[in-house]
Amino acid sequence: MKNETGIGMFEKLSGMVKKKKTPEKNIALLVDGPNIIRKEMNLDLSRVKKSLEQYGIIKVCKIYLDQYASDKLIEAMTNQGYEPVITTGDVDVTMAVEAMQQVYNPSIHVIALMTRDIDYRPVLVKAKELGKETIVIGADPGFSVALKNTADHIIMADNL
Repeated sequence: MKNETGIGMFEKLSGMVKKKKTPEKNIALLVDGPNIIRKEMNLDLSRVKKSLEQYGIIKVCKIYLDQYASDKLIEAMTNQGYEPVITTGDVDVTMAVEAMQQVYNPSIHVIALMTRDIDYRPVLVKAKELGKETIVIGADPGFSVALKNTADHIIMADNL
């Protein structure tokens, strides 16, 4: 049956049915500070967060720094919405432990690592085994080819 506008009853009713929204994915973003935050790279970390919005909602946003990080750097990272984690030991170990915690966190769906370092490849492999989506945000020079080939998605931070 058609109404005066030519729209059938079925078409009108089907347009009224709300489609279910796909649930947002929760992202854990972990940044390898000493490997990525370098003057010569000139990366914009606020753009990194913006580019991740297409994949879901950032629920965990941490940057790992060594004990030599300046107060000014720590403040700048905090102002950009990153939670600084200062370590007296190897930054890679501390970040890898946190990454594995997020891999096993049932409320996190996407593991996003900002690094160039192949040391994080086992984290990506385990995350994928457990059904997590993986993203690596990297930059040249020195961006590991193995890391690029392991992640589901690659974001080149130097192109943002």
